[in-house]
Amino acid sequence: MADIGGFLKSCRARLSPADVGLPTGPGFRRVAGLRREELATLAGISVDYYTRLEQGRCDGVSENVLDGLAAALRLTEDERRHLHQLARPAAPAPRRAEVRPGLRQVLHAIGSATPAFVLGRRMDILAWNALAAALITDFAALAIRERNLARLVLLNDEVSRRYPDRELVVRNTVGFLRLDAGRHPTDRELAELVAELCERHPDFREQWELHTVRRKRFGVKRFDHPDVGKLELDYETLYHPDDDEQLLIVYSAKPGSPAEAKLQRLAGVKDSSPGVAPVR
Repeated sequence: MADIGGFLKSCRARLSPADVGLPTGPGFRRVAGLRREELATLAGISVDYYTRLEQGRCDGVSENVLDGLAAALRLTEDERRHLHQLARPAAPAPRRAEVRPGLRQVLHAIGSATPAFVLGRRMDILAWNALAAALITDFAALAIRERNLARLVLLNDEVSRRYPDRELVVRNTVGFLRLDAGRHPTDRELAELVAELCERHPDFREQWELHTVRRKRFGVKRFDHPDVGKLELDYETLYHPDDDEQLLIVYSAKPGSPAEAKLQRLAGVKDSSPGVAPVR
């Protein structure tokens, strides 16, 4: 699932010699993008050594070599970190189903003023407040397995209709799960989730093959809600510096905007108590 060879080939294929200041040269090029020898030259390593890396033989590879490849491939910071994780997979970590107490306290403090939820490994929804449930779906009414944001936004018709930017949703979902796979390459449940999404959602399968990686940060999310219509919300993703496994995602509306009024309408008809997924 977490395939360093596939990732390197995908990154190599999207660059042309002209992109990196190399002459194209005469004759027909059999491969899309850079050849192995071209990338090896740019990264300052031998072709044989690069070939071994692309074959997944990464024992002893240094940070300098990985950073050299990242620079030669013009990787983003998310992609550079992903490359390091693929080359040096961490030991299997125990599944943390319990929400950290500090996150529970923050979620409680937020109350019902704005949608917020805790996202765990594999995009599992671990905790939420009432306004997040009103905006996305009634998480408490779902089976535990279905409290997964990837499944909801891609495979649940009722939820997916609330996210009008379909291509962006697919890319972001792939990007998040690819990073998770890089951190936990032996995660059986993640592999099953990815296999299910690839089988049932052709656009996800196509994007997965491109090895897109993207860390969830901040931005704007558009919704089309059946009760209040279209609204545009800002979102922030809060990471603990020592824990990438549980993220607090908070949506907010600009003061005085139509979106703020619509959130207030949603909040006015919902109970304000937060929900937490049971331990499994």
